[in-house]
Amino acid sequence: MNKMTILFPGSYMNYRVIDDDMAEEYHRALETGLFNILLFNYDHWVAGEPLKITKQEDISEKVIYRGWMLKPEQYKQLYDELNTCGIHLLTDPDAYTNMHLFPNVYPYIEEDTAKMLYFPDGKVDVDLVKKHFKRFMIKDSVKSTKGPAFPSYFDQSITQETFDEKMKIFYQYRGDLLTGGICVKEYLHLKHYDNDTNEFRVFYGNGCIISISRNSNQPATTHKLPQSLAEKYRKMHSPYYTIDYAELEDGSWKIIEAGDGSVSGLSPHQDAYAYYQSLYHTFNQNNIS
Repeated sequence: MNKMTILFPGSYMNYRVIDDDMAEEYHRALETGLFNILLFNYDHWVAGEPLKITKQEDISEKVIYRGWMLKPEQYKQLYDELNTCGIHLLTDPDAYTNMHLFPNVYPYIEEDTAKMLYFPDGKVDVDLVKKHFKRFMIKDSVKSTKGPAFPSYFDQSITQETFDEKMKIFYQYRGDLLTGGICVKEYLHLKHYDNDTNEFRVFYGNGCIISISRNSNQPATTHKLPQSLAEKYRKMHSPYYTIDYAELEDGSWKIIEAGDGSVSGLSPHQDAYAYYQSLYHTFNQNNIS
């Protein structure tokens, strides 16, 4: 049996030791007996120091990165530096950007997600937006922001002046993580079960579904994601990615997020051991495409 190799971030203090926040995945992956592990000095490398990697003689042809988000230019740099070391990541920079930046994904999922307007320069025309959406929410090209000082949505009462003031808070919250322009998305009314929404995260790999898991701490009695909808998006422009789905108040389902699989976390309470078993078999039942 050929093991696959996973690249994890090492801890800040010692890159040869797994980052505490990734320890559960690290240990469960090793327990399967299907993987060997590389660790690297993520924090120091992002800060501009030279790349350092633990030694591993048996490295698979394609290596899966499981770690923290990187901006597209950072991911490309990591990909290129690893290549010079003979380590070839499964997801190339184009595929990473395809799924990591929502404006790139949007044309392929448009019929099953909230309508969106994109402002690449970050200058949002509020009057234009209000002509399209009664309510709308804000995110950059990767993530929205949550906090008591920034609204979960805006409505028809918002003025350009007030919006611009609120966006100062958005930029403060996102800080150095800000990526790309501003996405303005139609606000969706999600179904709630008590205080919980009904969201699911689907990991995809090699044209297959790796896992489907509840992603919003909802009880196990809520409606399940329709299998047909999950199957519909098995073949996007990436070998490894995630799509998040949510049930709406009327019982229909919409895509609410998409992302690169390398930097997407497992769902709360997801069985990491089962996930890594499925991950391995997904990429080894056929040749990696």
